[in-house]
Amino acid sequence: MMRQLALPLPIAASFDARDVIADSSNEAARSWLAKPAVWPLGRLALFGEAGLGKTHLARAAAARFGWRWLDGMGLRGLLPPAPQGSVVDDADCVADEAALLHLINLCAERGETLLLIGREAPARWPIRLPDLASRLRATQAVSIGAPSDALLCGLLAKFFADRQLRVEPEVQAWLLARLPRNAASLAEAVARLDHAALGMGGRITRPLARLALAEWLEGHGIYDDSETPGRLPSPSLVPLL
Repeated sequence: MMRQLALPLPIAASFDARDVIADSSNEAARSWLAKPAVWPLGRLALFGEAGLGKTHLARAAAARFGWRWLDGMGLRGLLPPAPQGSVVDDADCVADEAALLHLINLCAERGETLLLIGREAPARWPIRLPDLASRLRATQAVSIGAPSDALLCGLLAKFFADRQLRVEPEVQAWLLARLPRNAASLAEAVARLDHAALGMGGRITRPLARLALAEWLEGHGIYDDSETPGRLPSPSLVPLL
């Protein structure tokens, strides 16, 4: 069978506020982001595991309130003021701790809003500067929790839509019953399916998904040992059909 060459084209992910999936897991985060005027000390830390929508929620808030966007890993030196406020993505991976400390102090002095995004609560970030660690501990923090079934369903549909892939609802339901229950794994599975579909020159079906994901899912402890569909109590025990 002739296979097509799958080119690594950029994915145009949508961060539109209308695409935010409301869920009990992000309810607290959405509430805090909607009212920056009530943030203690004018700053907030948003944290949670990868793929749960931290960046999406923050991008939507930044667009609404006019906040500038900064990358923590590229944050260096003294920054100019930003009257409308600032967002620091990957703030827990900041390259220049002194730059983040200066930004926090500048925002506090000028009454500017500051949103910090990381994987864990700021009190757990590996910070060496005592003054910075102290300010991070004093920062109000809100987490995004484990996703519900409804959120996972919405995320899977969004990941397919971001790649302009049309996948039948029954195929998506089949995938959700078998994939690990976290957003990062859903995103990885969609990327693998996209690559496989491009290579085979066809659409994403259950047989293609079974073939494309078998080895990867075995690495997660999910094996093809049953022909009975349905979700089992633990993702590590879910059969792959």
